[in-house]
Amino acid sequence: MVGLLSWLWLLPLAGALAVVLLPSRWAYLSRWATLVLTLVQLLLVVGWVLPAVGTGTLLGPTPATPMPVAFYETTPWLRLNLGSLGTLAADYALGVDGANGLLLLLHALLMPIAVGASWQEGRRPRTYFALLQLLNATVVGCFLAFDFLLFYLFFEVMLLPMFFLIGGWGGERRAYAALKFFLYTLLGSVAMLVVVVGLPFAQAGVHSTTYQALADPALRAPGAFYATPYGQQVGFVLLLIGFAIKLPAVPLHTWLPDAHVEASTPISVLLAGVLLKAGGYGLVRVAYGFFPAAGQALGFWMALVGVVGIVYGSLVALAQTDFKRLVAYSSVGHMGYVLLGAASGTALGLSGALYQLFAHGLVTAALFLLVGVVYDRVHSRQISAFGGLWQRLPRYTAVVALAFFAGLALPGTASFVAELLVLMGAFGATTDVPLWLAALALAGVVLAAVYFLWAFQRMFLGPWRVAGGADWEARLTDLSPREHLLLWPLVGLILLFGLWPALGLGPITAWVAAFFEASQTLLAP
Repeated sequence: MVGLLSWLWLLPLAGALAVVLLPSRWAYLSRWATLVLTLVQLLLVVGWVLPAVGTGTLLGPTPATPMPVAFYETTPWLRLNLGSLGTLAADYALGVDGANGLLLLLHALLMPIAVGASWQEGRRPRTYFALLQLLNATVVGCFLAFDFLLFYLFFEVMLLPMFFLIGGWGGERRAYAALKFFLYTLLGSVAMLVVVVGLPFAQAGVHSTTYQALADPALRAPGAFYATPYGQQVGFVLLLIGFAIKLPAVPLHTWLPDAHVEASTPISVLLAGVLLKAGGYGLVRVAYGFFPAAGQALGFWMALVGVVGIVYGSLVALAQTDFKRLVAYSSVGHMGYVLLGAASGTALGLSGALYQLFAHGLVTAALFLLVGVVYDRVHSRQISAFGGLWQRLPRYTAVVALAFFAGLALPGTASFVAELLVLMGAFGATTDVPLWLAALALAGVVLAAVYFLWAFQRMFLGPWRVAGGADWEARLTDLSPREHLLLWPLVGLILLFGLWPALGLGPITAWVAAFFEASQTLLAP
């Protein structure tokens, strides 16, 4: 019997097939079918899955893991007799807990928003919405998977619909941006594949690919490569490469600005709001879950990469003249906090890293939608092309101000809570993260305020000024009802989870506490 978690990814997969098979004269139904399915998915997540995560109720079989799980379903999936090498065993295992619950909510919310932002898409709508639903299915499967082989398959397949969505519905340089995105992420996938293939064979007898088996040091055969400290560090670095490209972390980030600039607005929303989060989630769940001792040993280098990303991303964002490219580079900076929080080796830092994934997903989705508002009207994203927009677009200006304040982590927003926890964890790091490195991360907070406020001052304050003259003035109208409907749920959640952080942090901190307790055998000096 198919469980609820399976339906969360099977429904959009079936929807993708149904949309492709629609007769061409009914192509307009593709957007309606996609919207309905994504709203059903959102209702299932909000009405059924998340309440169980919040209360700690277990719905499903008891998993063989010390981690608190709310939903869990599993069945044997693959059994291969390899003769003298033993048996390779992979399970179809799905679960929801404090680590992925908010990310599942984030994705379920952004999908109907992306559909709404794509409502006017008239180029090959059946193919477009089928790819959106395929992307939906693979991202959900990636977040839900509790088996490494299953996770890897979802993680890889999600690249294909995003590649075609950028390359088929992007800007003038869409082919270049899509190919660059694909090649970078393929490089990370190859690095990850080495661990997918090798780590199960560190076990004697049955080589299981479930998370709990791969994370259990007692199951690793003495003398196996991945059982040695050196082997664990090699495995951790290989996984880090795969996830850092998707995150992205400096210097593996260069595909991101090109992909964002060339992608359409709804695809940028999903790319920054969800796909980048798969990299951060995989880093915490897989890399640190399988090799926590290696993560501890490499804490300084992890933190260094994170802080370099924070400062570099912020400085480059400050130099941008393109509104969308500024938001893209701000994402590079803000994802550095995820690396820093994880590298701290503290419950505060890791909780902040997971919360940052959720908070940044909300903020960056709102920012890319706001960039799309002016671009859809006048086809320009140049900051210097606008001035005094508050005079004729007051509602748009108000939402931009709220999103910018969230981007610079103003108190009362979810970003403030996330970055505060990360910084507190960094200053109290149990790894070899020096205080000067943690202090340098504070520069990112200051620089974010500078580039967001600079852009706001140039575009919205002062006298009215637009580069396109009377033609632009006629087309620059305030937010439409549809745009309000897309933006305010994001703004509302940014404020809700900023003013009431316990709503989201409760499940996260419970999971993080169990994670550290379960990892003590490998984290012991």
